[in-house]
Amino acid sequence: MRTKLLRSLTATFLASILLAGTGAVSAAIAPAENLLPADTYGFLTVPDCAAFRASAKVSPQILFWNDPAMKPFHDKLMGKLMEKYVAPLEKDLGLKVADFADLPQGQFTLAITSNGSNGHDDIVPGVVLLLDAKDKSDKLRTNLTALVKKWTDNGRTVRTEPIHGLKFTVVTLSSNDLAGIIPQKQPVSEIGATPKMDKPVDIYFTQFETMLVAVNSSKLAEAVAARLTGGSTPVIADDATFAADKLSQFHDTPTYYGWFNGKLVISQLMQTPALTGDDAPPGAPVPSKLITALGLDNLKSLSMAMRETHDGTFLAVHASTTDNTRSGLLKILALVPKDANPPAFVPANVIKFSRVRLDGKQAWAELQKVASAISPNAVAGINSMVDMANSVAQQKDPSFDLRNYLFGNLGDDVVTYTEPPVGDSLIQLATAPSLTLVGSPNPEQVIQSIQVLASIAAPQSSAQPRDFMGHKIFSITQRPTRRADGTTVTPAPLLMSSAGGYAAFTSDSGILEEFLRSSDGKTKPLNALPGLADAFQHVGGTSGGLAGYQNQRETMRTTFRLLKSANDSNVLMKMFPPAVRDWFDFTLLPDYETVSKYFYISVFSGSTTSTGTTINVFTPRPPQVN
Repeated sequence: MRTKLLRSLTATFLASILLAGTGAVSAAIAPAENLLPADTYGFLTVPDCAAFRASAKVSPQILFWNDPAMKPFHDKLMGKLMEKYVAPLEKDLGLKVADFADLPQGQFTLAITSNGSNGHDDIVPGVVLLLDAKDKSDKLRTNLTALVKKWTDNGRTVRTEPIHGLKFTVVTLSSNDLAGIIPQKQPVSEIGATPKMDKPVDIYFTQFETMLVAVNSSKLAEAVAARLTGGSTPVIADDATFAADKLSQFHDTPTYYGWFNGKLVISQLMQTPALTGDDAPPGAPVPSKLITALGLDNLKSLSMAMRETHDGTFLAVHASTTDNTRSGLLKILALVPKDANPPAFVPANVIKFSRVRLDGKQAWAELQKVASAISPNAVAGINSMVDMANSVAQQKDPSFDLRNYLFGNLGDDVVTYTEPPVGDSLIQLATAPSLTLVGSPNPEQVIQSIQVLASIAAPQSSAQPRDFMGHKIFSITQRPTRRADGTTVTPAPLLMSSAGGYAAFTSDSGILEEFLRSSDGKTKPLNALPGLADAFQHVGGTSGGLAGYQNQRETMRTTFRLLKSANDSNVLMKMFPPAVRDWFDFTLLPDYETVSKYFYISVFSGSTTSTGTTINVFTPRPPQVN
């Protein structure tokens, strides 16, 4: 099913660029949500491709990619992509991609629909592509005429079908047509049976006014054509959840936006039959039971909108839920509307910072409900672990109770920040000093609980805590880990201490000691960084319970150093598939200082309301880029 969908996506995408009928220029084309059928799983749309290209040309990311200093790396990577994918495609389909690259001028939309499927049959999901060529229609038509003639002369199957007064051309693409870009699999069949071959993909396409429509089934062609020609078939715009998301998320013409129909997808997943027989793992929960336990049946939709302006890039992501029925993961992750501004002890030199306000006690209570709903045995296991921890700890402290010391002391504040790497080795670059702080009314008891749990998981040395400026620093030995290259490494011990109502956790003594002495007033705070407060205002401030910051200029500096150290013998390069490792010659990357001007900072914030959770991200335009 996954391969069939990929083939349909690819084939329809190609057809959207290559194929069009005839039609006169007329009124403005309706937006995607007024054309896509109501059973759409999700879609992504660029309302104005000409405006998108104009903003992309001056975006810092594209300017960076096209900088002359990047040319050696850029040219080798793009050359490999052309050689592997574009050249075979052009040969198989008899076209030049460059002839069609500038055709999208207005709307460009990709959508996935159920296509009449209930999610548990062999019906391939529908794919819809909408492309408004506007004043490029003549070029599209000219290129198409030559292409279709070439296909016909070469014996390719091409036919026409009238649907709702529109003449759809149907072209059949086999798996061989896409062999250069989609991995081919061997036919599988039962012993003695004839192997089942992948069916060819029929692509239906037509041009309505300036709009190119390409779909992968006659059913979809019927639905879209009916709406284009004045029919009243149900569309996404009729959905109440989408209407609310459009009003709150898609206003002021985003550069592009997308929407996921959570209600439809979750309802189909709820009907998934339970695994039976040899395929069913022991104790596997019924899918509907698992979804309900996790609270995902409350997810109505996911939406995102991206806006490019001269001030920078703004991204908004929204999960639509219902407050009075929120449960499971959605309740655990519900943000508490409290200040998430960087505390004064967070130093200005950090490269990453985040602060989240979650109700720890509520999260623990809800997590137990989730575990109980999925498997009562899971709750029994948790209780057994708690009882074991109590038994071990009460030999030294009769008053110890893990439920009170740990879970009863969970607050609503978690702060994490990372400072620049302290060296140039691969290990030092990959493990920059990082500190996590968990707010608690009694952080000392939280630390004691972690020590008890660690002693049960693995024997611990009896080293005494170290005193530092009136604070005790505890150490927990961590288990050795095996890397992808087969080597074994023993992580640095986990260090713990407490101050200012926080339990602190890190593997770097320097950043911990800096936090413990931050009350001396000598630390320049992050919250006083010039431009930071203004950047946070672009994402709605920091009072919603979630806020974060990243110094992209410094994180990219580290990334460049890591990449330039990559080679065939270290673990970093082995992250890439063997077939493409030679595409990425990171030794060709320039000195970072020559391109650092394209990077600046980024901030984000979040909040949870009665309608769901929203996360906003803003990346200001670097001051050095005009």
